[in-house]
Amino acid sequence: QVQLVESGGGLVQAGGSLRLSCVASGLAFGSYAMGWFREAPGKERELVAAISRSGGGTYFADSVKGRFTISRDNAKNTVYLQMNSLKPEDTAAYYCGADSFYNVYSGLCNYWGQGTQVTVSS
Repeated sequence: QVQLVESGGGLVQAGGSLRLSCVASGLAFGSYAMGWFREAPGKERELVAAISRSGGGTYFADSVKGRFTISRDNAKNTVYLQMNSLKPEDTAAYYCGADSFYNVYSGLCNYWGQGTQVTVSS
């Protein structure tokens, strides 16, 4: 049974930082690209960042470039999202997803976590 479990969300003031983690089990983690997505109330889920299987390739949405970084530790089956200089518009539920890089980029992940809430106060 595949499980993706996110953690690290919370309430933070604008300008602050959070680090999200997503731990995977039940799949060959190193064989999957990983992505972080977010969904704000009334908005569609959007891809925030993605990382290739080896970690050598990454993608960031324009809205988070220069503020967020994505990394992975294949030995720990974990992908991270470091979020700096947070803004109120970053408020959303954040989800990790796993699939091929193309499918992650397209939002068509086969596996999803349950999400962790990030709230940024002004």
